[in-house]
Amino acid sequence: MATDGGRTRTSRRRPRSADAADPAGADGATGDGGAPNSVTTATGTLRLPLALGALGALAIAFSGIFVRLSTVAPATSAVFRCLYAVPVLALLASREQRTSGPRGPADRRLSLAAGVAFAVDLVAWHYAIEVVGAGLATVLANVQVVIVGLVAWLALGERPSRATVRAVPVMLFGVVLISGVIGADAYGDNPALGAALGLLAAAAYAGFLLLLRAGNRDRRHRAGALLDATVVAGVGAAVAGLAFGNVDLVPSWPAHGWLLALALNSQVLGWLLISYALPRLPAVMTSVLLLLQPVGAVLLGMLLLDEAPSLAQLGGVGLVLVGIVVATTGGATRGRRAARAA
Repeated sequence: MATDGGRTRTSRRRPRSADAADPAGADGATGDGGAPNSVTTATGTLRLPLALGALGALAIAFSGIFVRLSTVAPATSAVFRCLYAVPVLALLASREQRTSGPRGPADRRLSLAAGVAFAVDLVAWHYAIEVVGAGLATVLANVQVVIVGLVAWLALGERPSRATVRAVPVMLFGVVLISGVIGADAYGDNPALGAALGLLAAAAYAGFLLLLRAGNRDRRHRAGALLDATVVAGVGAAVAGLAFGNVDLVPSWPAHGWLLALALNSQVLGWLLISYALPRLPAVMTSVLLLLQPVGAVLLGMLLLDEAPSLAQLGGVGLVLVGIVVATTGGATRGRRAARAA
């Protein structure tokens, strides 16, 4: 009887351990399915990535807040966000190169191309913040979740899930509500322009993520890949600012302080925490976790900047968030089915 009970416990324990430990073992760190109390061990393995991922998402949620508080031109904040981040990323990239060797030229080219897309993203998003507010601009930029799926389908042949396709009209209607076309008392100097710039930022952000992922598939040079992209993005933002005639390369205090906080908090700390956490967490958990950024940005904008979106715009925020959940959780379910089939 005791032997049968032990077998029963073993047969139940193994599949649970495999499911729980697999996401955490993206870089080789998996749990031991035969160890006692392995489910607890696997759950404990996920706690640190979950906590760090949440901190990273919340750190990035402050990005728009710091941009608004700096009170500089959008191109200026984009330039200094990158400039102040470069020394820290360079130190981390140097350490990666000593431990993992140099990066290949093909990977570097992809990271540099990612920087071009990142420059477009930053400039468009910072302008969107100026005309529609930090919270709503951040929600608009997160439409990239669906755009990434569609671009991966068209360019890489990665067929999107049905849930991703269903999420598109939901999110687009949410964008329409945020733009102020429907309803009265829409927040922002020019919410329609803000919505258009937000979608442009989302499209560029999608390109940045896809190129950055392609240029760092082995995950050993996260800081190096981000360094290359950040340098190119800073140069691109400066060029755009000079073309528009509104970049200030010598901002005064306290603007410098807010820009330094933007660079170290969002560009360095937030991104590195997220890049560590996401490969170690289940896909559904990461999808919900990253919702902390747009939700946090809206709440922080209302609390710290007295931003007051209309009821219609808040309804649009809700639709965009629903679309993000539907698209990402549906894609995660399809990925698990494909893995089981394989």
